[in-house]
Amino acid sequence: MTQTDDMKRTALAAVHERHGAKMVNFGGWYMPIQYGAILDEVRTVRTKCGLFDLSHMGRVRITGKDRERFVDRIATNHVAAMKPGDIRYSLFCHEHGGTIDDLLIYKYEDAVYLVINAGNTPKDMAHIRAHAKGFDVQIEDLTESWQMLALQGPQSQAILSNLTQIPLAEVKYYKHRAGSGGVNGVENGWVSRTGYTGEDGFEVYVPRAETERLWNALLEAGKPHGLTPIGLGARDTLRLEAGMPLYGHELADDINPIEAGLEFGVRFAEGKDFLGRKALERARENKCRQLVGLRAETKRVPRQGYNVHIPGGAAIGFICSGTPSPTVGASIGTAYVACEQAAVGTRLEIDMRGSRETAVVVPLPFYKRAK
Repeated sequence: MTQTDDMKRTALAAVHERHGAKMVNFGGWYMPIQYGAILDEVRTVRTKCGLFDLSHMGRVRITGKDRERFVDRIATNHVAAMKPGDIRYSLFCHEHGGTIDDLLIYKYEDAVYLVINAGNTPKDMAHIRAHAKGFDVQIEDLTESWQMLALQGPQSQAILSNLTQIPLAEVKYYKHRAGSGGVNGVENGWVSRTGYTGEDGFEVYVPRAETERLWNALLEAGKPHGLTPIGLGARDTLRLEAGMPLYGHELADDINPIEAGLEFGVRFAEGKDFLGRKALERARENKCRQLVGLRAETKRVPRQGYNVHIPGGAAIGFICSGTPSPTVGASIGTAYVACEQAAVGTRLEIDMRGSRETAVVVPLPFYKRAK
């Protein structure tokens, strides 16, 4: 795809081109969709390690004395209950309960950081700023000035340990750490044990000017471990295998977190009057559809928007995401279906362009790594 002037570029855009990546418009950003075969890239992350440029993701810093009370108003998880170093999955919701976006919340001693989806960054920033009135907060969009890389796979700790004095073994899942020399000599860089692949791994944050140096250092340190750059196409397959939602697929303005199976990211704490709370409380009592995993009994792939039917009967849902899964060894997909048809083992049919193909409801996630 030819680059156009209206696409944003991460600090590594030219680096991706030199690596021979196929570049596309991804949420308004000029990004690598793949370097080689997507399914081979998936296998690399599952068995060795992959390096991702995630600098298109939105990064927001919120400071001021009301920062926790403010984020507790606009997001569904409970910031006041977090400790510095904690990370929580959360969501922004409309008052009617539909999802504006999902995000990660990072808590520091003096700030709260939010990591939001790339394509949603403009509307998320508008949402954040629209509700800031009456709170003593300062809101900074760091998306351009700070960049974000992800190291994902079984070898990730061994590789990253070469470039930091941070004791990575002590950084547990959904925790973050800075200091101790930072990363690759960047004192204010920080590391989180997070990811969007279902594998062990880290996400690393550094100032824009340090990004290419860190990318090159990681690739060099990762050579003995089989580290390679990975595109966003493989990332989508990896996250689907791991049962992780993607906005615009499993989440949308008319889909709430309860039916999406994301109640772990919603805290109905006493005194926490977050946007959409009343609607989500009602959704807990009146759920009529549910997100499920489907394993197709065909090599054809379920695609977003395909209707899901009772065998030989009426439509009772729709496909959200689908992919051929090299890890599962089958075509898989997620779908919203009527609660009465959501039990594991239920046989359903997917209308694949006029042909009914059988699929079975299976537990989510499709894949879970061994501890």
